[in-house]
Amino acid sequence: MTKAALPQELIRAKRDGHALDRAAISELVAGISDGRLSDAQVGALAMAVFLQGMNADETVALTEAIRDSGEVLDWSGLDLPGPVLDKHSTGGVGDLVSLVLGPWIAACGGHVPMVSGRGLGHTGGTLDKLEAIPGYSVSPDTATFRRLVREVGVAIIGQTADLAPADRRLYAVRDVTATVESLPLIVSSILGKKLACGLEGLVMDVKVGSGAFMPTLDAARELATTIAEVASRAGTRTTALITDMNQPLAPRAGNALEVHEAIRLLSGEKRHGRLLEVTRSLAAELLVAGRLVDSREAALVKLDATLASGAAAERFARMVAGLGGPHDLLERPAAHLPEAPVVRAVYAERPGGVQAIDTRALGLTVVALGGGRRTPGAAIDSAVGLSRIASLGEVVDGDRPLALVHAASVDDADMAGRRLRDAMRVGDEHVSLPPLTHDVIRREVP
Repeated sequence: MTKAALPQELIRAKRDGHALDRAAISELVAGISDGRLSDAQVGALAMAVFLQGMNADETVALTEAIRDSGEVLDWSGLDLPGPVLDKHSTGGVGDLVSLVLGPWIAACGGHVPMVSGRGLGHTGGTLDKLEAIPGYSVSPDTATFRRLVREVGVAIIGQTADLAPADRRLYAVRDVTATVESLPLIVSSILGKKLACGLEGLVMDVKVGSGAFMPTLDAARELATTIAEVASRAGTRTTALITDMNQPLAPRAGNALEVHEAIRLLSGEKRHGRLLEVTRSLAAELLVAGRLVDSREAALVKLDATLASGAAAERFARMVAGLGGPHDLLERPAAHLPEAPVVRAVYAERPGGVQAIDTRALGLTVVALGGGRRTPGAAIDSAVGLSRIASLGEVVDGDRPLALVHAASVDDADMAGRRLRDAMRVGDEHVSLPPLTHDVIRREVP
């Protein structure tokens, strides 16, 4: 296909199973971005890709075209003393890794311009968590964003209108045309936005399990491998980890509650748990990808030292203050983060060990409480959610509840209690715990 071909002819070619060359894909993405392609044509293109797929060359070309459809951040003029790094997760429940990993990497010498999203379905969104902090602005001006990345080493904000505009339109059409679940479209959407941030290293956290977008290990491995290969071929050294989401990553789910958990970990109040282990593993891979250390072992030593010294917590505090939040959030979180008026322990109907958790159902319980959006643009109650969530294999009884429900009303707490009991199966059988990290896929830039 040539660049001069009509859009409908390019769509026809993909519909009929032909590979599109780089020029054709660039032309189509430019038409999506500037409006030359109608919504009908964008939908037809998405369906053609959904049905016929794309080969590796096409997926790389689509990713780069989406990346280049708007501003690509250039950090060269800031003379940064360390590499520009970032992470992305496919989402989960109790997954507040970004809140901890960004400041932690900054404390180790990296620079993290993290452009994050809001909650989607049963999964929580990083921006929604941060907006539980009074005054925190997820849409600062460009000068503030760049200054914080340079001086603090980390700034977590929302996507700007200038970053990967083609993806914003393509995703909106995919959402209403049943074409979301397409590997090339998923990969190019994730990476188009991330690589527009001018990254030198990326770590991808692909979740698998009952609370994950990818419920099977084979599907998660295919996505992780494709992301690592496409990002590396597009010029960014990338590692993908497949991590477990058969139970919430942290014992809390809900926006303000998860900010509390991040502060507990960063401040040293908590020094164990799945959240710390997964974050530490992702951060170690990112330090190696950014060549801040020469081995995973050296990365772990550096990470442990910066967490113990308080340097990671200090970066988080400076980021929050620099984006309009309170200067004493780490010292006085209870004075700033909202709390639900009703807090109730929910107990199992019988004592025993937690045999299985429908993690997606737990996430939807938080949404039903008001902690997520049932419709686009709906308001969120930052205070509601779940805490002290019991883990797989943990014994629950009259002293140890399944979880604490944080609700806006007694009726909401009753509803959440019923959902919680349905989502967590309790029995007497031995439980084999799944590994936290199922696989690691590393790719170098060709």
